[in-house]
Amino acid sequence: MANPLTFANNFGKPRRRNLTVITLAAALFAATANARSVESETITQDELVRATQELVDSIAIGNQTPWKTYFAEDAVYTDETGKTSDKPALVASIVPLPKSYSGTIKVVKPLSHIFEQTAILSYDLDESEIVYGQVLHARYHGTDTWLFRNGRWQIIAGQLLRYYEDPAIGKIDTAHLDDFVGTYEIAPGETLTVSREGTRLYIKRGEMPKILLEPESPDLFFHPGAEGRRLFRRNESGKVDAMIYRRNNEDLIWKKLTHS
Repeated sequence: MANPLTFANNFGKPRRRNLTVITLAAALFAATANARSVESETITQDELVRATQELVDSIAIGNQTPWKTYFAEDAVYTDETGKTSDKPALVASIVPLPKSYSGTIKVVKPLSHIFEQTAILSYDLDESEIVYGQVLHARYHGTDTWLFRNGRWQIIAGQLLRYYEDPAIGKIDTAHLDDFVGTYEIAPGETLTVSREGTRLYIKRGEMPKILLEPESPDLFFHPGAEGRRLFRRNESGKVDAMIYRRNNEDLIWKKLTHS
């Protein structure tokens, strides 16, 4: 799962001996039940979810055992950065996390398709992370394909994606909004306009509906719910001469033609 969460282990010690015995007994029972489920020719969605939760719970303390158990030797896994790993590389990536990091990952919204000896589990991961006292949140979507081979269920392929989240809306000096208003051209005859309505900026291209721009910083804007940024470039005299549409670190440059 390529460490979607970076957190540390904060478990405390039990206060009484009988609590320790009960805890160990419960853990042994859970492990035995899990072993029965993955070694049975039939498997349920609940069993798949329990195994997946066990995988993400093991990330914090760097426990590689579930990853060695639930992933097939010939498994491939693609994480949210697009990196694809084989089992040895995936297992090696599960290491204890830094001090002063803590948090949780929860498996939610599971959906499964189970066909004889193949099971596909789709799910979301809700992450809450505390880094030096600062709280962060992220959402991921995963899909794993399980096969029943050699008397046990194991993951043969998996993929993790991260949901896009809008950046925080920043503060700008509304007195300078007119700097951005005008017509921009990317190629002869291919233009769009930036207009102002009160303290809001909008982009419109041809007959398409206008799109709201929210500020991230004084010259940087974004479309709510859409990946990418609109960076207004200024020349040496401080006037806006272009709008750069930056998406995944690649730029499309729209040159400013007129002020409207």
